[in-house]
Amino acid sequence: MTVGGTGWGVFFDRDGTLTEEVGYVNHPGRLALLPGAAEALRDLNQAGVPAILVTNQAGVARGYFREELVGEVHDRLKSLLGALGAHLDAIYYCPHHPDVGEPHYRRDCNCRKPKPGMLEKGAAAFDLELSRCYVVGDKISDVAFAHSVGAGGVMVLTGYGLGEYTYQRGEWRSEPDFLARDAAQAVEWILEKESLREERPGASRG
Repeated sequence: MTVGGTGWGVFFDRDGTLTEEVGYVNHPGRLALLPGAAEALRDLNQAGVPAILVTNQAGVARGYFREELVGEVHDRLKSLLGALGAHLDAIYYCPHHPDVGEPHYRRDCNCRKPKPGMLEKGAAAFDLELSRCYVVGDKISDVAFAHSVGAGGVMVLTGYGLGEYTYQRGEWRSEPDFLARDAAQAVEWILEKESLREERPGASRG
């Protein structure tokens, strides 16, 4: 299936969505892929759809690890994915926190989710229309993050997803456009939906 060159892409949360949720990843060796992560990215890669990582890394501001470690962790992520024939087209992260850290990192920035800075950066780099994009994450806050720019929000039941769905759903202020078992099923749904959209121009995301 080829669904490329359409001005849309898929943004992914990292921990709990593509990689195991282990708290702050303070050593590259703690990073491990979740089942279905490489498959999800391979499907997008083969379809020519940009796959972009957007992740808050406030452990830098909190002093849990230096900013260079984030790059080392992402180098391991690229290596793990590459070994399975998959890749991310871009990786964006926010090292800031509005209330803690050294002055360089203690700031009310536009890149810390749920603010849209990382989405806007990816959209500019890949000429994407955010209202046609999707965000995949394991928290309902990722869905709200997507909806804040008019994008589709897909929630996965990996990471914090199952717990949030089971115990906190009654408090949600946003509803996912799709609830997926994992990243692979999320991408399968997205690609099927885009295929239907191409066959029926003007079809809505509902």
